[in-house]
Amino acid sequence: MHSVSNSIPAVDREAVFLDYIAIARPDHATKHIFIIPGIILAVALVHPALSQNTAVTIALGILSAGLIACANYTINEWLDRSCDAFHPEKSKRTAVNKALSPRIVFFQYALLAVAGLGLATLVGNSFSATSFIFFLSGVIYNVKPFRTKDVAYLDVISESVNNPLRLMLGWAMVSPNTLPPSSLVIAYWAGGAYLMAAKRLSEYREIAAGPHLGLLRKYRRSFLHYTAENLTVSCFLYAILSAFAAAVFLVKYRIEYVLAMPLMAAMFALYLSLSMRAGSVAQKPERLFTERKLVALVALNVLTLIVLTYVDIPELNMLSVPYLIQLPGNK
Repeated sequence: MHSVSNSIPAVDREAVFLDYIAIARPDHATKHIFIIPGIILAVALVHPALSQNTAVTIALGILSAGLIACANYTINEWLDRSCDAFHPEKSKRTAVNKALSPRIVFFQYALLAVAGLGLATLVGNSFSATSFIFFLSGVIYNVKPFRTKDVAYLDVISESVNNPLRLMLGWAMVSPNTLPPSSLVIAYWAGGAYLMAAKRLSEYREIAAGPHLGLLRKYRRSFLHYTAENLTVSCFLYAILSAFAAAVFLVKYRIEYVLAMPLMAAMFALYLSLSMRAGSVAQKPERLFTERKLVALVALNVLTLIVLTYVDIPELNMLSVPYLIQLPGNK
């Protein structure tokens, strides 16, 4: 499987129905958990009028986002099959090992995209517009002449745009006439970039130390410019940007949330630690729920934010007001 050729690998096993389902990666649905904070924060900050129809709207919205994501995964796996053949884990993917029909693949891609975008129109104009951008991001990331996934740093920045888009999708489900604060969107975007950079750092460390670096560069052209050092530095950069934007949001909209910042910082630290382990789950974000420590820390963070949503601490307002401590005995 790991030959020196960059051509599409030859396969002699015909694909069956379940193989086409597999390339849509329904098992990656766990990533849609990033939609939930958008719903919760919109309710907490905007206080929209909720009704029985709200639950239906949210269900339609999540289904729509899932179908669009499956469309993006379908085209991703199909167009990446020749590159994935050089990756120790991704070489096991369906598109690498089964003879898929191009007509069926593109029909599935179109069907999922149309169904997802069609459902989005039932949710609302804001949700529909965001859904189209969500779909378009998959095209820009995967399809030539754009294919930003092959460009170092731009690959991380463009892939992580899915994080704030999911946030905005959740927000639009319950508050279609407003947009989430820009500071929150930037924090989500930078946080997503941190996750993606940590994923690439994990891949670099494991494959460079195992099979060899040349194989990694055949798998993804962006690794021609990546090193363990610059990937680690980029992780710190994205983490700092995310924390700064998050702090701006917290101080402006709900200052009590600043008490949760130590837990947020611990989440960043734990994830970086995970990315440096052999066989790291950071390479498979859809499997993050298997990391008990991370899940426990996220749960504690969510619980803390929920409590702070309803508990007012007026004394914290002094943090947003310029104040200098006067020392005695000085004139």
